[in-house]
Amino acid sequence: MRSLCEAYRLGISIRSNLTRSDLLTAVEQVDHSIEAIDDGYPAWHPAPLSFRAMVLAFVVMEITGESYAAFSRRLTRQPELATALGFDRVPDESAFSRAWRNRFDDTAQEYIETAAHFVVKEVHDGDIHAPEVRPKSEVIEAEESENQTPEGEFSTAEIARTTRLARDHAFGRFDSDRAANASYHDTEFLELQTFMGMVGCGTAQGAARFQYRRGEDYGPHGDTHLRAVKQFAPEDLIDSFGNATERLCSVIGSDASFRRPVTAAIDITTIPYYGDVEEMPMVSGTKDRDGHAFKFATLSIIGRNIPLVLAVEPVRESSPWDDNPPNQIHRVVRRLVERAKEHVPIETVLCDREFDSMRVFQTLQNHDVN
Repeated sequence: MRSLCEAYRLGISIRSNLTRSDLLTAVEQVDHSIEAIDDGYPAWHPAPLSFRAMVLAFVVMEITGESYAAFSRRLTRQPELATALGFDRVPDESAFSRAWRNRFDDTAQEYIETAAHFVVKEVHDGDIHAPEVRPKSEVIEAEESENQTPEGEFSTAEIARTTRLARDHAFGRFDSDRAANASYHDTEFLELQTFMGMVGCGTAQGAARFQYRRGEDYGPHGDTHLRAVKQFAPEDLIDSFGNATERLCSVIGSDASFRRPVTAAIDITTIPYYGDVEEMPMVSGTKDRDGHAFKFATLSIIGRNIPLVLAVEPVRESSPWDDNPPNQIHRVVRRLVERAKEHVPIETVLCDREFDSMRVFQTLQNHDVN
């Protein structure tokens, strides 16, 4: 609550200064503390750019609607503006992108957006001459889209929070082995993939919607994303998932609701596939016989424990279009249980009808699981 109050105070100061100066001068003249929000970088972090300067820069970009690249070019052309904001050098596009992802938490981002949107509304409602300020309709539409989330869908805040937590605790365990000087870091592809998964859309539409929310210069285009994702080897993804799970178990291990040993469930998850099935051995048929899908078996903690997928295993079935041997589901169960038990002790596993076989029962018994 304090951060929001301070955000409005910052907005009021900028709005007051705008009545007698241009936007950047109005921001430069602000004598306002930003102690209500925390610098996401620890004290020992060698951050070369002032936290206050970055906050003010993002407020300006949110007021004008400028992209990271456009604002960086503007500061390059007018270095005195960078100095006025508090920078000792001009940040480039990637510096702004990293700061928003890694340096500003949800509270800081809300602080920036609240202050900036207040200024935009006040300028238009008060008929203040400030041609740099973006249209009021843009911030109104953004706020309405965040507040009106259809039932069953994730809100913008939930997507942002989930992505930030995944970035902090999981993304670092995945490595595509791409060149160090690549245009986009693996984290940016994983952020986009997380977004697409949470909004439920394909690559082209997902990339466009992602850039609409985060800025046109933020993140890769759809075709670039597809090429990069294909560089993650399937076996490496499984290993990386295990490493990320180990990290998550470590983070939540002290939580009182995380009781051990755990009760888990094994399920089959299907992802529809609509393309040509020739030379696609990972594609299986579906129960309706006319559809096709990728199938994955997952082992997840259930009950009063923290919901968490402990292990995932692709399911390869024998289909008319491939040479796969008949699926041995008990072997899938064995691999799932062995991976999961590397993280937590398992007391009971619940399985649906697809796993109802004597071999599966024997596999669980061999691993001392009920």
